[in-house]
Amino acid sequence: MDIILLGPPGAGKGTQALAIEQQAGLVHISSGDLFRAAIKQGTPLGQQAQAYMNRGALVPDSLVIDMVIERVLQPDCADGVLFDGFPRTEAQAAALDAALAEHGRQVDMALFLDVPGNVLLKRMAGRQVCGLCGAMHNIYFFPSKRAGICDTCGSRLIQRSDDNIDTARNRLDVYFAQTLPLISYYRSQSKLHEIDGLQPIEQVTEAMLVALGVLNVLEHAA
Repeated sequence: MDIILLGPPGAGKGTQALAIEQQAGLVHISSGDLFRAAIKQGTPLGQQAQAYMNRGALVPDSLVIDMVIERVLQPDCADGVLFDGFPRTEAQAAALDAALAEHGRQVDMALFLDVPGNVLLKRMAGRQVCGLCGAMHNIYFFPSKRAGICDTCGSRLIQRSDDNIDTARNRLDVYFAQTLPLISYYRSQSKLHEIDGLQPIEQVTEAMLVALGVLNVLEHAA
C-alpha cells in the first residue's frame, strides 16, 4: 500500500508520519531525506542532483522521480511506503503515478491533514525548542511555565530566526499556490481522505489509521 501524506507546513505531518510508519508498517520516504542521503553517499543520482544545486538551479522533476522510485524498489519497501514532502505539484503527482505504474504499483490513498491557516501561522511562528534536550514548546498553544525556560530540563528555549509570522505566511503562500491543487488531483481519483488536524495528536493518528484500515488489526492484536 503506497500512501501520500499531504498537509501544509505546521500541520504536524512529521509527527503523524512517524506514528503511521510505526503502527501501519509503512516505510517513511521523505524527499528531503532522500536528497541529503544520496548527496552524502555520492550516488550517481545524488551527484546529478548536487550538480544542479551547485548551479543554483532546481533539480528536475524527472531526477526527483528517479530518486524516489530507486528507494521504492528497495526490498524494505515491498509492503508499502508513506510519501512525505513529495509530490509537491500536480505535475509531479502525475509523473509519480506513471513511474509507479511501470513497476506494477500505484498511489492507493492520499491522507490530507487539514488545519486552518490562522492556526498554522501560530504553530509555525510560536515554536520554541530547548537548546539542550530538544523539547518543543509553543508560545501560543503550549507555552513553558516560565517564559523562555524549558519545562523539561530548565535550559533556555530558542526560537529560530525564520520562525516568525512573515516567514510563516510566505511558506504558506507557496504551499497553497503549488501544492493545494494536489487535493483536487487526488479527490478526482477518489483517493483523498481528509483528516481534521485540529484534533489532539492521538486522535489525528487514530483517524489516519482508521482511514488506512489498520486500527481494527491493532485492536485485535491487543
